[in-house]
Order: sequence, then C-alpha cells, then structure tokens
Amino acid sequence: MILPIYVYGSSVLREVAQDIDAATYPNLKGLIDNMFETMFEADGVGLAAPQVGLPIRLFCIDLTSVAKEIPKGMPLKQVFINAEIYERSGAEVKMGEGCLSLPGLNEDVVRPSKIRIRYLDEKLQPRDEEFDGYPARVIQHEYDHIDGIVFTDRVAPIRKNLIKSKLQAFTKGKYRASYRCKLGK
Repeated sequence: MILPIYVYGSSVLREVAQDIDAATYPNLKGLIDNMFETMFEADGVGLAAPQVGLPIRLFCIDLTSVAKEIPKGMPLKQVFINAEIYERSGAEVKMGEGCLSLPGLNEDVVRPSKIRIRYLDEKLQPRDEEFDGYPARVIQHEYDHIDGIVFTDRVAPIRKNLIKSKLQAFTKGKYRASYRCKLGK
C-alpha cells in the first residue's frame, strides 16, 4: 500500500523518533513493505518512518537505481531499525540533496564520507557496519529524519536564507509532487 509522504511543516518531521521492537510493531514486515512501495512510487532512494507519519526509529534505503555507484557486495536494499550512527569520519563532502518531504527542492549539504552504524535489520538481528560514499550520505540523510532533522537544517546559512520563502510555501501546502503527499499537524 502506498502511504502519503508528509511534507515540510508537518510536526512529525521534527520529532525525535522512538525505538521499536516486535511487540510494539507486530506488523513490522507490512510497514516495511509499504515503505519500500511508497519510496519506489515516489522515485526515492530512502524513506524514514517519520516521513509517512510514524515517529519511530525506522528507515529504509534502496540504491538499485544508482547501483553502479555502490561498492561491490553492499546490499542495495536495506532496513535500519533503532539505528545509531556512532562514528563519522573521512572527508567532508559537499553534494546536492533532495528529499521526498520537500518535493522539488535540492540544495548542497556537507556530510562526512564515512560512518559506522549500529542497527537492527528487518529480521530484528543486530548489525554493526561501516558505510562510505553515496550509501553513507543516504543513510545520514535518513538518519537525520529519525532525529527530527531535515536536510535544509544542514545547508549553508546564506542558502537557508535564500530558500526561506520556499520553506514557508511548503508549510502552507504550496508545492507540487508527482506522488501522494500530506501536510500533517
């Protein structure tokens, strides 16, 4: 089932999400399937639960569309539950980012090129992995969502000032998207 994606201005995007377990989310597999379907429909590479209105520490990525940029052996589709990035390293890299919750807006964001992250996979098995390059960027972007941060919080101050009117337009429901969106409370 395709879920509506909450847009900038929705309060759920500013909440620090809560950890989950199998007891609190008995239909976790169904939710994950719906999130992947929603992300695919919107042509995204990542989607966090707050973006579909759920303040829980869950996000998924699907890098199939950019597979040639991904290191060999890395799974292209992954689920991250109760994730914790505990190390950031490598070069600080500036790259354009967009977000399904801010349709049509793209800005440069500086992020470390490498991360180490602890998380549970979709089977609730613990993992501890290192990512670098584009996968690390996507994971950091989605991780920000579960901490109540959107990518525009990380743009240079002068750029943030220049996009202020665009951000205000989102909060008033003024945006265009080719996928189902919702402006929540």
